[in-house]
Amino acid sequence: MQDVTDTRTGPLFGLPQPGIAYVDRPAVYGIAAREDGRIACVRIISPNRVSWDLPGGMIDPGEEPEAALQREFLEETGWAVRPGRLITRARQYTCTSRGEHRFNQALFLACTLVEDREAATEHDHELAWVEPLAALERLRHEAAAWAVTAWLRQRPAD
Repeated sequence: MQDVTDTRTGPLFGLPQPGIAYVDRPAVYGIAAREDGRIACVRIISPNRVSWDLPGGMIDPGEEPEAALQREFLEETGWAVRPGRLITRARQYTCTSRGEHRFNQALFLACTLVEDREAATEHDHELAWVEPLAALERLRHEAAAWAVTAWLRQRPAD
């Protein structure tokens, strides 16, 4: 498999706020499509809002990106996946709903759905199958929308 360990490169999204310390956060996200072309997204429901993400998240210290993607995808959607090729890398300054300032350094991998194993363990996350163009409008992070665009452009022509 190709080397996907370097999360420090790729386009930069967002601007850091002056005087704020951002925590470096290596992360990995997956794009998985069904036969009808819809992609897996997670709808995150909090008391004050609903937001949308690609399945994925933080790479724990010492964890391989592919293992992190498998763990995060299962936790958020209940689906087991097989990580595939690197789609793109991107970096983004973000602030979580809990007020945590992060500098996401993310890998975006294509992945294949293996099986629906169980219910998601992150109870505020809900799997939703979304048309890719609709995902571009809904995804809360510009880096994720960038990755979906890259994935769309890399797909084989029909």
